[in-house]
Amino acid sequence: MRFAFNKQDIPTAAQAESHCWLQANGLGGYASTSAAFSVIRCDQGLLIAAMEAPSKRVSLVHRLSERLTVGEREMFLSAQSFAGETPPEDGTAFLRCFTWNNRSEWIYEIDGVRVRRRCAVAYGENTAAVLYDVENGTDTACTLRATPFFQFCPKGEALREKLPLRWEPGKISANGQSVYVRTNGRLEETPVRWELLAYPDDAKDGRAASGYAGSCCAAVFSVPAGERARFELLFSTEPVTAAGESILADRQRRQEELVRKAGFRDPIAQALACAADTFITRRDSTNGETIVAGYPFFGDWGRDTMIALPGCVLAAGRYGTARSILRTFLAYERDGLVPNLFPEGGAEPMYNTVDAALLLINCVWLYYRRTGDGDFVREAWPVLVRIADAYQNGTRHAIGMDAGGLIHAGAGKDQVTWMDVCVDGVLPTPRHGKPVEINAYWYNALCVLRALAPLAGESGEKYGQLAERVKVSFLREFWMEDKGYLRDVVSGTSADEQIRCNQIWAVSMPFTMLDREQERQVVETVYRHLYTPQGLRTLSPEDPEFHPFYGGPQRERDMAYHQGTVWPFPLGAWYLAYLKVHDRSPEAARQVRKWLEPIEDILREGCVGQLPEIYDGGTPGPSKGCFAQAWSVGELLRVYEALEQIESGGTDSPAGQEGHYAG
Repeated sequence: MRFAFNKQDIPTAAQAESHCWLQANGLGGYASTSAAFSVIRCDQGLLIAAMEAPSKRVSLVHRLSERLTVGEREMFLSAQSFAGETPPEDGTAFLRCFTWNNRSEWIYEIDGVRVRRRCAVAYGENTAAVLYDVENGTDTACTLRATPFFQFCPKGEALREKLPLRWEPGKISANGQSVYVRTNGRLEETPVRWELLAYPDDAKDGRAASGYAGSCCAAVFSVPAGERARFELLFSTEPVTAAGESILADRQRRQEELVRKAGFRDPIAQALACAADTFITRRDSTNGETIVAGYPFFGDWGRDTMIALPGCVLAAGRYGTARSILRTFLAYERDGLVPNLFPEGGAEPMYNTVDAALLLINCVWLYYRRTGDGDFVREAWPVLVRIADAYQNGTRHAIGMDAGGLIHAGAGKDQVTWMDVCVDGVLPTPRHGKPVEINAYWYNALCVLRALAPLAGESGEKYGQLAERVKVSFLREFWMEDKGYLRDVVSGTSADEQIRCNQIWAVSMPFTMLDREQERQVVETVYRHLYTPQGLRTLSPEDPEFHPFYGGPQRERDMAYHQGTVWPFPLGAWYLAYLKVHDRSPEAARQVRKWLEPIEDILREGCVGQLPEIYDGGTPGPSKGCFAQAWSVGELLRVYEALEQIESGGTDSPAGQEGHYAG
C-alpha cells in the first residue's frame, strides 16, 4: 500500500519529522529516519546493524548530510537539528513528496534540478543502500555531496564521546567495528568532523537529548548541465558486492511474495502483512526464527511472540516460520515455563512470565487447526503436558493451581502478567493473585490438550474434567452479575473490580467459559469504558487511578503505562469478540469495517505503514512508545482475516475459535 505525503502534508521540517519510516533486514537490524530525512532519536539511522541476530545491534551509519551545489548556490537536501547554537540543516523547503510503499522515496525540486532519493536495507544482510536520480535541467553543472556520519555504538545509547575514526579507502573503522562504503561516485577522505545532534523525541521522554556522530569521508556526484544520472551509496559490515538497484528489486519481490502468500484482498490487510514481516527475524543463539516485539526499543520476548504469532505469522500464511518459532520455545521450556527473554552470550533465559507458556499451547492449537500437522503436535506434546503439570503442581514466580482449579501467580516484586511494570520498588498495577486473562488462557489450554490428546495416542479426559472444574470456579469468582463484567484479578484488594481490558480474552480465546449473555455484557462494558479507534484503554477513565497522559521521565511513564494508556493490540481481541457474540454475521462484519475506517489514517501517522505500541489514555493523539509493535500489527491482521472470511461466506473462525467447551 502506497502512502504519499505531498508538500501540503509536510510543509515544514517539524511536520515532516512527525512521520518516520522503518525497514528491517530479517536479522534485527534496520534503517529508519524521519520523513524529513533527519534522525530525531538516537536509535534511528541508515544502518543499525545486528552483529548477533536479533538483539546485539549497533548504530553504524547514523545519518547523511547532503548538499546540492548549482552554480554559486549551495543548498541542503537533508534535515537535522543540532544541540547548542549550530544552525539546523533544513532541506524540507525543497521537498515535494515523501512516499512509503515498503520502500522510502523522496522527491526534491530546486531551481531546475530534480533529485529522487531512495533507501533500502538488504534482507538477511547488514547492508544499506541510498540511491539518487538527479535530473539537471539547468544550464550549469550541479554537484551532490553526501557526507555520512558514523557512531559505532550500541543501538539506543546516545554517543557521549568522540571516537577515533580510522579511514582506509572504502572502509571506516572505530571501536572495534568497521563499515565498508561503496559508490559509483567519487569517495574521498575528509578531515574528521563531529556533530552533536539533537534528539527531540528522546528528550521529551527523559532520555538523552543529544549525541555525537562523526564523519571522515564524503561521496561526490556531479551531473553536467541538461543531463541526468543515477548514483548509489552503499554501506555494509562486509565488503559490498550487491548493487543498490538489486537490493530495491529484491525488496519489491519480497513484498509481492508476502502479499501473495497472505492472500488478503483488502489493501490495508496486505499492508499489515508486509508490516508483520518487519518483526520476524533470525535468532543466532537458537538457530531459529523469532519475533522482535517492537522497534526501536525491544528485543524478542516470549509473551509478545506468542501474542503476535497468530497474526504476524499464521494469518500471513507463514507456517514454516511458525514451526521454527514454536520449536525454539518448546526446546527452551523449563519447569513448565517458556522464556520471556533470551539473553545473549550464553546466559540463561529469563522465565518471568505466567502467560507465555499457556499462549504457546494456544499457538500450537492454532497452527494445527490451519495445517493439520499431527506430526508437529506429537513432537510438541511432551512439553505441553509438562506445562500443564507444572501449572497444576506449582512452579516459579508463585505460579500454581488452587483447590478450585484456578491459577494464581506473582509474589513480592514479581510482575508476571503483561501489566508487568515495577518502578523504584512500586507496582503501579499490582496483579498478584488470580488474573482474569491467565485463567481464561488456562481453561483454553486444558480444552486444547483435551482436543489434541488423541493425536498423541492419549486420552484427554482428565483435561476435560479439570476444565469443567475451572469453569465452575471461574464463574463463581470472576463474574459479577450485578455489574455485568469480570473481575480483573482475584486478590482480595481494591484492584479486583477495576474495569480493565484483560477480561476481553475470556471472550475471544478459542475455548471460553461464559454464556452468550455474559460474553455480550463483557463486550459492551469494554466498549463503554475502554474502546477507542486506536486501541483499548487499560483502565476505565472513571477509575480514580486513571492516567490520561503517557510521557515525561521514566517513572512518570511507568506509572501511566497500564493505568489507562491505550494499547492497540487488545483491540484485536475486542473486534473478534464482537464478531463472535454477533454470530459472525455479515451485519457484524459491516459494523467492524465501519469502526476500522480510521485505520488508514492511523497507518499514516508516526511510523508509516506500521501500528505503534501505545497512545495516551485520555484522547489518543500522536502514537507513543515503540513506533512499530508486533502484537499491534498481528492482532489487527487477525481481524481483517476474520472479516474477509465472513464476507466470502465462510463459517469457521480463522482464529480457531471453538466457542464453549462441552465436557
